[in-house]
Parts: sequence; C-alpha cells; structure tokens
Amino acid sequence: MLTRRSFVAAALLAGISPAFAETPVPADPVAILTAIYTRAGKGKGDGGGGFVIENKAAKAKYLSKALVALWAKADAHTPKGDVGPVDFDPVTNSQEPDVRSFKVDTEKTEADKATVAVTITGHRNDRKPSDLIVRYDFVREAGSWRIDDIRGASDGEAWSIRKMLTDSLKS
Repeated sequence: MLTRRSFVAAALLAGISPAFAETPVPADPVAILTAIYTRAGKGKGDGGGGFVIENKAAKAKYLSKALVALWAKADAHTPKGDVGPVDFDPVTNSQEPDVRSFKVDTEKTEADKATVAVTITGHRNDRKPSDLIVRYDFVREAGSWRIDDIRGASDGEAWSIRKMLTDSLKS
C-alpha cells in the first residue's frame, strides 16, 4: 500500500515536488515578462506572444480579472465574422513578430501595482524606436501578479489594450 509518506519520498527521489508537479507561474512582474519574452523569442523570434491572449485559459493565466472581463465583453460585442478589437500581437507590438533580444525594466512598483517596460530588439531594423517599447501595468490579485493593461506605440501613435477594448464597446 502506498502511503502519503512513501509517495512524497518516491516523488522526491524521482525529482518531482508533489506540491509543484506543474511548472509554477513566475512570482513577480519582471519574471513573468522575462518568461513571456523568452518564449516569444525562441527559434527565429517570429513566434510572438499570441499565446498570452490566444484563449480564455491563457487570458486567465496572465491577465487581471477585470481585463479578462472587459475583453470578453468586447469580443461579445464584435459582429460575427469580424476581427476583434485587438488584431495584432500586443506582446511584440506587431503583425509579424520579430524578437532577437529584450530588456525588462521596472518603472514603478507599489504593493499592489507595478509598471514594467520591455524594450525589444529584432532582427530587422524597420521600426521606430518608440514602437520597440511595450509597457505592462500589473495588479496583484489573490497574491499573484496579473497584467492589467499593455501599452505601446505604432508608428509613434500611442495605444492601450484596455482603451482599444473600451472603445470597441462604444461603436
């Protein structure tokens, strides 16, 4: 008979922590973004960060409850067959992801909020410098950090995911 004690011992010998059998989500905004951009930049760096927003489960893993709810409301408001209000990869701020390297900088940290900027360097040099910086507003929910907004610029024009979703509900 397998007892709890022998299960834990066997798991430890096998190199598996029973409490953390699944890969844990990083604990702070910098670690979260480092993991996201490391994944986005794998291979030729053209995989992008669509995995952050690709479905409900991904959104629930990375985004705040308020942003997930706003996104669902905006998607429900989008006419059938139309593209939703976010029609690009906000992680790479592009239609064609290009991540060779990245730098993560904390701009502001409070107990329950943080703003972190990521500067992306691509293989191509066809983008304005302002378009290479993506800012993330984080909130702490139930002890975990979640993305509450993603902001950047496209051809020098500022954008915000939260604003795009909100504006889509007005039309």
